[in-house]
Amino acid sequence: MADRAFKGKIIAQGTEIAVLSQGRDDDFISLTDIARYKNLEFPSDVIQNWMRNRSTVEFIGLWERINNPNFNYLEFEVIDREAGRNAFVLTPRKWIESVNAIGMISKQGRYAVTFAHKDIAFKFASWISAEFELYIIKDYQRLKSDENSRISLDWNVKRILAKVNYRIHTDAVRDHLVPPELTARQKSFVYADEADLLNTALFGMTAAEWRTANSEKDGNMRDYATIEQLLVLANLENINALYISKRLPPRERVAELNRIARIQLAAIINSNGVKQLDELDERGS
Repeated sequence: MADRAFKGKIIAQGTEIAVLSQGRDDDFISLTDIARYKNLEFPSDVIQNWMRNRSTVEFIGLWERINNPNFNYLEFEVIDREAGRNAFVLTPRKWIESVNAIGMISKQGRYAVTFAHKDIAFKFASWISAEFELYIIKDYQRLKSDENSRISLDWNVKRILAKVNYRIHTDAVRDHLVPPELTARQKSFVYADEADLLNTALFGMTAAEWRTANSEKDGNMRDYATIEQLLVLANLENINALYISKRLPPRERVAELNRIARIQLAAIINSNGVKQLDELDERGS
């Protein structure tokens, strides 16, 4: 579960149910917490009883066939033949290991817990109680709504910060570094070089270097910057505009901007204003 982050909790009829996020719509909900609604002391027994049913095996098997390109069909056939018999026993761990399942996560040990993709978790909840399932779905929708509000807030804050001193910086580049005889294409290279000077001072790499290291991600490095980093970037744009007007060479500017970036990041991270922004950001998590 190391690659999944804790997202929040659903509260259904007084029962708290943990939710993990893998990004986008791939949320995993705690089957263990759902099972506690029926048996507070032995929730794992409830999960195993559900998994013994032929209808359950057919459903989770179908889910894996649709979503899992590495699903082990041969092992599934063995389990499917045995499902529903009196001696048949199926645990989340056995299911995961036998068929290479991705729809469930099982953590063993003193605090054993099982999570399942929301599609499977809702199916499990409906087996326990249709009313309980409805409450879970309603509060899950609330959680998603809060998450979307947080994402919207985060996007707007970052968009505003990205624009704070952008014009001041580009005007300085235009007035002091771009000869009028250059073509539009040549001018774009000058602006890109100055943007990368700021990227190097703050992030320690150019935009091209970031794309090479993060080829699986959409957007650019500034899309993934923290609010603290964007605050410092806005300040660096203003300072770099001043250095450009004073004709300081790029090597001197990038070294000084890096020194300033490190000082400001350390100060801003502990500031009350940024903490308030972070608190707003966390309300949906």
